Amino acid sequence: MNRKKKEMNITAKQQAAGWAFLTPATLLLVIMSFYPIIQAFIMALKTGSSANMQWCEPITYNFTRMFSDKLFMRSVVNTFLYLLIEVPIMLVLAILLAQLLNNKDLKFKGFFRTCVFLPCATSLVSYALIFKSLFATEGLINSILVKVGILSENFNFLGTTYTAKAIIIIALIWRWTGYNMVFFLAGLQNIEYSVYEAAKIDGASGWKTFWHITVPLLKPTIVMTMIMSINGTLQLFDESVNLTKGGPANSTITMSHYIYNSSFGEGTTNFGYAAAMSFFIFILVAVLAFINMKVGDTRD
Repeated sequence: MNRKKKEMNITAKQQAAGWAFLTPATLLLVIMSFYPIIQAFIMALKTGSSANMQWCEPITYNFTRMFSDKLFMRSVVNTFLYLLIEVPIMLVLAILLAQLLNNKDLKFKGFFRTCVFLPCATSLVSYALIFKSLFATEGLINSILVKVGILSENFNFLGTTYTAKAIIIIALIWRWTGYNMVFFLAGLQNIEYSVYEAAKIDGASGWKTFWHITVPLLKPTIVMTMIMSINGTLQLFDESVNLTKGGPANSTITMSHYIYNSSFGEGTTNFGYAAAMSFFIFILVAVLAFINMKVGDTRD
């Protein structure tokens, strides 16, 4: 009996110690995250300025209003366009670069890895402004293209809808490819080299080895990076604001940019409508993450 009591006391002390460590973090999480989420949802059911907000009539007005808001729908289409083009290209480049820089015979690997990852160390505002100056009408890209003879005169890349969208996509790929490459590089380093040696002995080509060994073993990493990339792209803000300011004529505006304009950027604040649009993004992120996890689940 005494032995059982001692074991129970030890277990109780361990549980108490666990709760003692968890409680501060849990309280901070509730106060800093969950409480604001609940408050934002309540705000999404209200309308009016910040000083005089009233309940919507009907209560779901802000949520139904989104689907009749042409500018918001345009921002949704733009965001998904960036996502569908940028994410696949970025992840494919990240995998290929990781495979290349994981070669044990490659010299100066550390230098090349640093060069590829370096764009991630650049601040979001700084790199957007750099791209803006590069593609300006009197910028470096125009000067090179005119001198080479590809263009007869300077072209307004940021003032034309299709080229402005293309520049945002190029900027995103340049900024985030190295970030994802690090995850793939870590995944590749966890694969035993003997697996590749066995495949080589069996006569497997480089492509077959990559497709049938590397990609399946990297599947958890691919799913994780895809979820993170989708999450980040759906919340895209800096590039739209700093590169194009949503122009020309709101043709490159993103969902987060439009939410910001609805809250602070258009003179009249509409926090209730902005909160409703934020929850729309939250639902999109959750649904797409769930789909990715289900597709990437290899368990029987």
